[in-house]
Amino acid sequence: MGQTITEKIFSEHAGTEVKAGEIVRVDIDMVIGNDITTPISIKAFEESGAKKLANPDGFAIVMDHYIPAKDIASANQAKISRDFAYKHELKYFFDEKDMGIEHALLPEKGLVVPGDVIIGADSHTCTHGALGAFSTGMGSTDISFAIITGGNWFKVPETIKVVLKGRPGRHVYGKDIILELIRILGVDGALYKALEFTGEGIAHLCMDDRFSICNMAIEAGAKNGIIEVDDITLEYLDERAKLNGGLRAEPKIHRSDADARYCRVIEIDLDTLSPVVAFPFLPSNGRYIEDAASENIEIDQVMIGSCTNGRLEDLRIAADIVRGKRVARRTRMIVTPATQKIFMQAEKEGLIDTLIEAGAVVSNPTCGACLGGYMGILGDGEKCVSTTNRNFVGRMGARSSEIYLANSAVAAASAIAGRLVDPREL
Repeated sequence: MGQTITEKIFSEHAGTEVKAGEIVRVDIDMVIGNDITTPISIKAFEESGAKKLANPDGFAIVMDHYIPAKDIASANQAKISRDFAYKHELKYFFDEKDMGIEHALLPEKGLVVPGDVIIGADSHTCTHGALGAFSTGMGSTDISFAIITGGNWFKVPETIKVVLKGRPGRHVYGKDIILELIRILGVDGALYKALEFTGEGIAHLCMDDRFSICNMAIEAGAKNGIIEVDDITLEYLDERAKLNGGLRAEPKIHRSDADARYCRVIEIDLDTLSPVVAFPFLPSNGRYIEDAASENIEIDQVMIGSCTNGRLEDLRIAADIVRGKRVARRTRMIVTPATQKIFMQAEKEGLIDTLIEAGAVVSNPTCGACLGGYMGILGDGEKCVSTTNRNFVGRMGARSSEIYLANSAVAAASAIAGRLVDPREL
């Protein structure tokens, strides 16, 4: 019996052929920490008596949640990571001078490559599977074990094969594909499974779409999301190498065997797929935009950003929709580029001017609004169309607020209309 991509990555790292269900200990290529979760790992590291990192060049800390600090508590929290990074002379420490949301910044820097095993104390670490890597979120103490020993233990997950047929229509993006899949599976339908995305439709998806898809694999309970490397991936990696003077490591490309075993196969027809909106209070509560727009839901705030949809293509889509228009009087629009480089490129293309002229507020890269931290808190009863990844009760602020997850086109169009609308009708 053949192997899936995920099984092949674990086999290579374990030094022996493995199958789903086996428990293996493997070396970790990249550990990712942030300003919220890393202090817990640092405490465990220091309490263990460890004096040095097992693989300092395989540990990146990205300050992205409450940066710049919103209050004294967040400033002190950030200081813990800063002091640790300086003490251990971390090569990959990203603070305000070179900031970005971790799951956008590390691929941009060429620090994650195909074939890697990547872990991070953030559930959306699965984003990096878009580059043909195994990438998953783990707890902060699991992270400390990895930075002390250089490895960790895993159960090799079974794989669900997701076949994308056809090509997406106008204003249908990666966000809609993953929301449709979560609608089909539910929030635990892929519990501890790998979601492998394949089929002819992949060729019609840019890297930004692929990152969005893998980012939200966790919202179906998946251990990881993964996409086979193709020419689009290789072109992206080549661009990263040129910009950064090379990649962190040589890519190791794996492809699933024709006779690989899958525990389930799901097909999604992109030819007929509409934009999908996840209504409160679960990412699985998806409705097609035609039905969603018919409810005439008035919107208080629109948020475009996060590790899911704060990339350059998202800003281009939003700017194209709001160009020459104004955000509705009773609606706020917040735009958060995922990295400084994305911000600067958006400025060069005139996207920032277009968004501000339309009435949007553009912030520095941060996770703040997504997790209800700052830079976009919702008040009692307020409704928000957001390109983020979760719409749980109280996720972005008041427990009585409501979040409608959508792609950047739906979000931007709703900001102009002041209500949830279908961007294809503008």
